[in-house]
Parts: sequence; C-alpha cells; structure tokens
Amino acid sequence: MKLSIIIVNYNVKHYLWQCLDSVRRASKGLEMDVWVVDNASTDGSIPFLQKDFPEVHFIANNENVGFSKANNIAIRQSSGEYVLLLNPDTLVAEDCLHACVAFMQCHPRCGALGVHMINRDGSFALESRRGLPTPATSFYKVTGLCRHYPTHPRFGRYYMGHLAEYAEGRIEVISGAFMMLRREALNEVGLLDEDYFMYGEDIDLSYRIGVGGWECWYVPQLILHYKGESTQNTSLRYIHSFYNAMLIFFRKHFAKRYWFSWFLVEVGVLLMGMMSFVRNYGYLLFRRIREFFQKSTPPEILCFKGSDDAWTALQPICQRAGIEALRIASLDGIPAHAHYLTFEISGNKRPDYREMLEALSQSHQQGLKVHLGTFNLQNKTLILPNDIYC
Repeated sequence: MKLSIIIVNYNVKHYLWQCLDSVRRASKGLEMDVWVVDNASTDGSIPFLQKDFPEVHFIANNENVGFSKANNIAIRQSSGEYVLLLNPDTLVAEDCLHACVAFMQCHPRCGALGVHMINRDGSFALESRRGLPTPATSFYKVTGLCRHYPTHPRFGRYYMGHLAEYAEGRIEVISGAFMMLRREALNEVGLLDEDYFMYGEDIDLSYRIGVGGWECWYVPQLILHYKGESTQNTSLRYIHSFYNAMLIFFRKHFAKRYWFSWFLVEVGVLLMGMMSFVRNYGYLLFRRIREFFQKSTPPEILCFKGSDDAWTALQPICQRAGIEALRIASLDGIPAHAHYLTFEISGNKRPDYREMLEALSQSHQQGLKVHLGTFNLQNKTLILPNDIYC
C-alpha cells in the first residue's frame, strides 16, 4: 500500500462527506486506503457516510478519545508507506495527493510534508508554514512583531513568512490539517503523543521528526481548510485545550533548556488563554447586541454555479434561510457585494475541486469578499462556512 489517509471525525458529517468526495477524486490511479475514526459522534456520521463511501474503513470509538489517540488507532491498523493525517473540514485538489507522494519519493529524508492551504475566503492560511514556538518566536508573535514584520526571518518566524508562498521549502512545523508522514520516520520517532487531547500534537511530532534527523517540507499543493468547523473555537473547552497544549509542549521539550524563563512562559501562556477567552466572548456579545438593535439586515447574497436540477433544488432552501440566490454562468459575473461563491459538488457536470479552489483564491486576489459554499444535490444540502441548510 502506497498511502493511507486517516481522518478523525466528530459531528461534522456533511463537511466530511465532501472531504471524502474530494479524496476519492484525488486518489484515482493511486494505491491507497482511507480510514475514518469517529470519536463517538451523535449526528449519525457513520451510517450517513457508509452508504456513499463503502471503500472507506470506519472505526467507531465509544467515547471521544481526542485527536492524537484516534489517529494512532488507525495508524497502527493501516499499512501505507506514507500516512496522511487529514482534517474532515478540508477539500483536496485533484492533483494534490499524487504530487505529494511523488515529492516524498524524490526526497527520501522528508519525514513530514505540508501543503498550501487556503481559508474559506480564498486567503492564504498562514499556518501552512510554521516555525517552532520557542520562547523567542512566541514572544515575537505575542508582542505583534510577527504581524508587523511578517517576512522578517526572525520576527516573522512563527509563520515563516520569509519563505515564498508558491515555492517548495524546508519548514519546522507541519499543520495537522494536512500532514503527510513517512511511516519509516514514524517508526523511528514514535506516533502522536496522546498527552495532547486536541492541538499541539502536530507541533510535537514535527519537532521530534526534526530532532530525529528527518526533514519537514512545505509543498505548494492546493487544499482548502474551513478551519474550525470540527471545533468551536469560541468555547472554553477549545481555549483550554489549545493553551494547555502549548504548556505541555514547552514543559516536554524546552523547560530544561530555558529553565531561567519557565515561570514567565507559563504565566504568559495562561494570560494569553484568559485574554483569548475574554476577547472571543466579548466579540460574540458585541455582535449579538449589534444585531439586536439593528432594525433590518440586508439578505446575504449567494452566487451559484451548477446544473439546472441543482439550481431548482437550491432556491427553496435559500428562501427558507433568508439568502438571496443568484445563478451565474461564469466566474466573471460575481457581483462585488456577494457573500458566497457556491458550486455544485454532485452530478456529472460538477466542477473539479481544483477549479473551485482556484476560483475562490482568484476572487480573494481581486478583492471580492466571498466565502466558499457547496451544494450537494444528492443530499439536498447547502454547506456554508458557518451554517448547513437542508
């Protein structure tokens, strides 16, 4: 087996459906298998997906064991020469998997590989390339130096902005949203550390791969990451998991080396967590107060490109959701005030995922503030970044 793809799911069956569909289309001619580990979802994910993806291996956990442990369960059962850890809220371009496998084969010391990720609005996802969060690198980020000098080799190292966006390059941290691993490297450095329930495990594994003499690479192959649809990043649990993961990583790898600053680091991480909690909930409160006092809000505008049957089925769904739907014949017809660029993802005339992602990226470059939407005619489901309508 050349490649084993592992996806951990928790109550995101509609996003995972389109992720699996994109993987299926990207895997043609590639010897591979796909594993979905379900962390005790309550939305009926497995029966919903099994009927359309019988080739996928499903593992059902009785409880939510976390990201690391769930991935490790499937890694041990799979046999691919390469292992891809993939988030369920991603879309993979058709040529991405072939290109990444080919790169790994041509670079025998590449232990881990990450790709060019775009956000749901078409912008470049900065976490596509990251540096290790050493105390100095973290300080530059917290103080805003990373934001003000994003391409500086030192101040901007957290996101490694000194590297070209569309060129291959060595990096230090691979994002767990798309993390292709060489099994030989995993056998040497070990699997994901299960002390991390969620977040931080990708940083930890990337670090151990580098320390083990392997290389981490960034390759500009295109995927989309909705980023956050599989978690609620305004929840207290998210904030606790994220900043606790940072403490675990520091204590494990840097506490002895930076013994003189461990207290400042731990206090700083705790303060950052508290500030994040206050900022996120303050934003939600402000938005709800603003919505309460607004007398009327103009409807969101959705531009749709797809078949006649899909357009007919989509219109009543948009009407019930209070969304104004416009059908466009070409991508040149997107109005400047549009909110969503929506494509049909079922049927014979649907576009390639690469075409969809490139169109979204191009719209962003042109200054349009549109987010990706998809419509699944088979399930009659409209999937938007923050909402799902059936």
